[in-house]
Amino acid sequence: MNMKEKLLRFWDTLKRWWHEGIIQRTSRITYDIVWNIILFVCVIMFIGFFLVGGIGLGYFASLVKDEPIRDKESMAMDIYNYSETSSIYFAGEEYAGDIRADLYRQETTLDNVSPVLIDAVIATEDEYFMEHDGVVPKAILRAMVQELTNSSIQTGGSTLTQQLIKNQILTNEVSFERKAKEILLAMRLEQFFEKDEIMEAYLNIIPYGRNSSGLNIAGIQTASQGIFGVDANKLTLPQAAYLAGLPQSPTVYTPFLNGGELKDENGLQPGINRMKTVLNRMHDMDYITDEELNEALEYDIAQDFTKGKPSIVDQYPYLTFEVEKRAKDIIKDVLMKQDDITKEDLDEDENLEAEYEELAERSMRMNGYEIHTTIDKGIYEAMQKVARNYENYGHDRTFTKTNDDGESYEVTERIQTGAVMIENSSGRIISFVGGRGHDEDHSNNYAFNTVRSIGSTSKPILVYGPAMEAGVVQPGTPIADYPRTFANGSYEVGNYGGGSYGMVSARKALESSYNIPAVDTYMRIINQDPAANYLEKMGITSLTEGDHYNPSLSLGAMAHGVSVEETVNAYSTIGNNGKFVDGYMIEKIVNPDGEVIYEHESEPVEVFSQQTNYLTLDMMRGVVSSGTAGYLNSQLNNTSVDWAGKTGTSQEYKDAWFMGTNPNITMGTWIGYDTPYSINAQNHALSYSQRNLQLWAKLINAAANENPELVTPSDRFERPGGIVERSYCAISGMLPSDLCEQAGLVKTDLFNEKYVPSEEDDSLVSGSYVVVNGKSVKAGPNTPSEFVEGDGLMFNPEWLERKGYDNLNDITQLYPITEREKWEKIAAPGGSVGSSIEDDGKAPAKPTSVKKSGSNLTWKSSSSKDIIGYRVYRSNEPGGSFKKIGITTSTSYEIGNDDGVYIVRAVDYFGEESDNSSEVIIGETSDKEEETPDDDETNDESENNEEDQEESSDEEANESNAEEDDEE
Repeated sequence: MNMKEKLLRFWDTLKRWWHEGIIQRTSRITYDIVWNIILFVCVIMFIGFFLVGGIGLGYFASLVKDEPIRDKESMAMDIYNYSETSSIYFAGEEYAGDIRADLYRQETTLDNVSPVLIDAVIATEDEYFMEHDGVVPKAILRAMVQELTNSSIQTGGSTLTQQLIKNQILTNEVSFERKAKEILLAMRLEQFFEKDEIMEAYLNIIPYGRNSSGLNIAGIQTASQGIFGVDANKLTLPQAAYLAGLPQSPTVYTPFLNGGELKDENGLQPGINRMKTVLNRMHDMDYITDEELNEALEYDIAQDFTKGKPSIVDQYPYLTFEVEKRAKDIIKDVLMKQDDITKEDLDEDENLEAEYEELAERSMRMNGYEIHTTIDKGIYEAMQKVARNYENYGHDRTFTKTNDDGESYEVTERIQTGAVMIENSSGRIISFVGGRGHDEDHSNNYAFNTVRSIGSTSKPILVYGPAMEAGVVQPGTPIADYPRTFANGSYEVGNYGGGSYGMVSARKALESSYNIPAVDTYMRIINQDPAANYLEKMGITSLTEGDHYNPSLSLGAMAHGVSVEETVNAYSTIGNNGKFVDGYMIEKIVNPDGEVIYEHESEPVEVFSQQTNYLTLDMMRGVVSSGTAGYLNSQLNNTSVDWAGKTGTSQEYKDAWFMGTNPNITMGTWIGYDTPYSINAQNHALSYSQRNLQLWAKLINAAANENPELVTPSDRFERPGGIVERSYCAISGMLPSDLCEQAGLVKTDLFNEKYVPSEEDDSLVSGSYVVVNGKSVKAGPNTPSEFVEGDGLMFNPEWLERKGYDNLNDITQLYPITEREKWEKIAAPGGSVGSSIEDDGKAPAKPTSVKKSGSNLTWKSSSSKDIIGYRVYRSNEPGGSFKKIGITTSTSYEIGNDDGVYIVRAVDYFGEESDNSSEVIIGETSDKEEETPDDDETNDESENNEEDQEESSDEEANESNAEEDDEE
């Protein structure tokens, strides 16, 4: 049977079954069976669904049972509780950089973020962000299946909301419990917050790798600036895509190495590939067009990476560390005040002290404060440049040190420096120099942390200012400068170079920085404790109890020393009309909400009266114009500024200081080794003091170039009322007497009118005297009356006794170098003062080299030291009888053309007369005999010349010592 026949036969069979109802009965049975099976399966599946769901929900509930129910406020606190980097600002709101932190973040708002960046984030991280309620179930199921099957492809199931919960509330722990809590909290967060709020929080917390300084960064604004150098609202499409791809693996995709250097081409490629992936996803979601996609894919993103930028620590190390230290102290006080904690509480509980130290440290670094300083950026940078490049500090010093284990090692130290500039009226620290360079070996800030003996810079603010305030001295007050001891003989002091300068005015003593007058003046006021009443009122904090009673404090010697900052701050009192304003560097601190949590308030303290202050600075003007800082004017660009200042040198020349003030600012500099050592013996063209003065001038010149109105004002210090100009006697400081005027010793100076001298000078009296070796001496009982000059000037014995000068072995110790000739004409009374004229019991040496010169008879002086004059004798013939024809106190006598034979005899203070000089024959016999030289005449002449040279040399030595006298 063929196939066709078989098919026809099968068809006939089917028709028969249909007509007989066989097919209908079979279909009903099959239908019933299939339906029952389907119904059974559905019931089983329904029961299984509820069973599995119930088990799942039960398990889920067990995972989250310990998670507290959070309200909106508590969730907001957690979500927005991310650390934000605090920033430092120069004066004038000029951004300097960020405080050091483990993670750098700058908060921003969604309004300040480019919309294209938001699109890129949604396309990359959460495509259903705008629709879901915190979770995407199918994404979670997919992730669970991948996890359970250990799939090689892990797509993740977290929405942006879940990532925010994970970062801000939970941890990164990988567990079902953490995931369950994350889902629960994400759904709850979506109930409380708008999508924009969630997106904003997410963009502020997410990490983005490293910036161009090699610092770890978080937050979109920090990333935009740190990677592309633009704000987040200025991002281009390629830039936005690059940043949106970074959070998946920040360390891999970041374009910078740990040090901030740009990676090589191979290192950049993973990040660029990730950027392309983001762009394609944006295209798939229709955020960008085909044209925009292709253009962005072709764009060379590497050209947009910002150049390596030094951190604030690299740029401004001294400033950063100092600001951090001061800001931390301020924030600590703020936190203590908020908690009603007092300093006494901290003193009683060391743990409490440590707790608030830690709280302040954490708050400063993580709370996103704006720390506004007083530092002028232009001046600060100019001064740093000068300090780094200055060439005349002096030589480095190499020496051996010993460590704690007794091992020796060699070190080399440079001469270091510290400088501070303060605005007088406000106390603002405008600028400073912390050292020559900040590195691991030289990290000390010498402007604020190093304390040293301040040498003679103590004199205006501790000695002369307080003494004038007390009425003890005025600028013209004479002070005796001669070697002596103080404090009942326990304190011996000398001047710089060992010289002494006689009776000098307080003004001159300060200008030339003489030590003995300073100690003399200080001892008159030491019982008034000027250290406490003046130095400490001007901000000096490092004095010990012993310093208050030590005479050497007047010369700057103290137990610990003073910092540059405190010394300059004290001197700013002089520049601020006698009012001390404490120096400060932090102007205000503002929290991220714009609330000012701290703002500095100055509280001036009156230290000196206006009159005392003006007299002190007027004396300090002389230091700059003609005193120990006289070199300064040759180094300044602007010499018309009204500067007043003071130099200082510590013992053994270990430190050199200069403080200068004008009506606006005060600046001081210090130089010295880190390990104190003499900076004097440098074999340098400039002295140690000149090197410091030159540095000071260069710093001022550089600062003035930045802000001349502030640094070098044209205004001068105003003389206040109560200052008068009066004449006085330079011997006693009293009103000039006729005798003082006769001596030519009347001076004029400024006075506080409260302390103008009211009594007339009585230091001089008139009487009989003779001149011995050019000096006036009271005539003795045996002094020949013919040489005595009547109505001469002598020191008043009573005045000498009253002043304590009657104990001087040599009254000439009172004679000032500059006016020695005038003082030598004043006779010293015998007995009470003591006389240098002693009777040796011998006749004086005879005059030599007698001859006729023109109409005069001339000779060389007698070699004896007590000669008061000469007698001239004449005879008609050689060897004849000689008669006295006249006397003279000089070495010349007029004889005209009178013929005869002449001799000269020297007369001493005690009336003794010398032998005859050689005879001089004049007239008819003059051609018969000639003058014969006396024995040893040549030797006498040589000796006299040597004596003259010695006197001249001594005088020059004393004059050369009229320089700075500092601590001995």
